[in-house]
Amino acid sequence: MPNKKTQHHSKVDEALNITEGKGFEEDLQALLTAENAEAGDNIIIVLVDLDEFMRVNTDFGFDEGDRVLIETGKHLMKYAGEQGTFYRVSGDEFGLIFKGEMEKEDIFLLMEDMRKSYNVKLPNGEAMTISIGIATAFENASRYQELFRMAESAMFRAKYSGRNKVALAKEEKMLPKTSHYTQDQLKRLNILSQREGVGEAILLREAMDMLLKKYDV
Repeated sequence: MPNKKTQHHSKVDEALNITEGKGFEEDLQALLTAENAEAGDNIIIVLVDLDEFMRVNTDFGFDEGDRVLIETGKHLMKYAGEQGTFYRVSGDEFGLIFKGEMEKEDIFLLMEDMRKSYNVKLPNGEAMTISIGIATAFENASRYQELFRMAESAMFRAKYSGRNKVALAKEEKMLPKTSHYTQDQLKRLNILSQREGVGEAILLREAMDMLLKKYDV
């Protein structure tokens, strides 16, 4: 028998005619090819997260949380347009993938308009807000995990700087590896890096992201 959380997720997914967590990674992976990189088509991803959504379920109940998610999803769908595809990535996090001639600056302005016109209110009259992160394939990153991480990092930067903002991915200042790792760990990391053909720094960032998500930070 499905639990209460699963039932509510199904209600949202059915209303938006989507399946939570399905499609985004697969579709983006399929776009991150050498052929698309050479063709020069713009591939831009957008991650959208509701600000302080957890308290909606806590203060007003799951049915109200579902309503907020559904209305938010429908608002985002309108802005996907013909060049964009809408996804529910997980929980209260949504995604958009744009492929075509629109530049990241165009997407930024579009997302600013989407943010400003977002008008979902709680029963007490309080307005919900959204934070948005944008990353560009082949410019910011060419690998799915790294591109997603950069978009999510931009989204969290929007949150931590006051919420209800749009942020572009940017080059990040990287710190060198320190004595926090054992010699054996670094040796195994080097083997993994060579086997996967991915830089050690990228693998460490992926591991750190997994750790932060595990503890909901």
